[in-house]
Amino acid sequence: MEKAIPEVGARSPTDQELILRMKSGELEAFDVLVERYQKRLYRVIYGVLLHHEDTSDVLMETFLKAYKNIGSFRIGASFYTWIYRIAINTAISFKRKTKFSPQPFPYFPDDEEGQLEKEFVDYRSGEQAVRQMEIKELGKILNDALSKLSEKHRAVVVLFDLEELSHSEIAKIMGCSEGTIRSRLFYAHKQLQKILKKDNNFIT
Repeated sequence: MEKAIPEVGARSPTDQELILRMKSGELEAFDVLVERYQKRLYRVIYGVLLHHEDTSDVLMETFLKAYKNIGSFRIGASFYTWIYRIAINTAISFKRKTKFSPQPFPYFPDDEEGQLEKEFVDYRSGEQAVRQMEIKELGKILNDALSKLSEKHRAVVVLFDLEELSHSEIAKIMGCSEGTIRSRLFYAHKQLQKILKKDNNFIT
């Protein structure tokens, strides 16, 4: 697919405008949607799988499904809710079909890790270097704790705590009631507190 979609005036085209362009035959509009959502979707999928290579595969499958089914997308609906639902369902389905051990560390996607390493080299302050190591260690601890939750509970935690979506939005993505989401989130947070306190003395 070719790159670059001309913007509308001085602003970026909305998701709806891009989808309308696709439906009118301008298929390269999908490239803009990929660029717009790939990092966020990577975080969400990784939150379920905890494995970078599998996350990349599921991310690609997610966009492929979205591309093939864009004709069924209802104009006026929320695109990010729609594609998040595809990503979550694809990740959970993948998880159930395969057996693997989660990568223990790092939580950060590869590009972010590379950026962190570059920044680390550039640090002149020893205090900053120590702080960076603490952040990485915190990421490892949280990652280990998340790996002990079910994929559905991990998905709710990632969507709520990292993506900062509302209960209503998560319910639409997960295809269940807000009450179920609140219940899963409450349980997941409680479990994380127990795990972090037991394994790391993280919470006192």
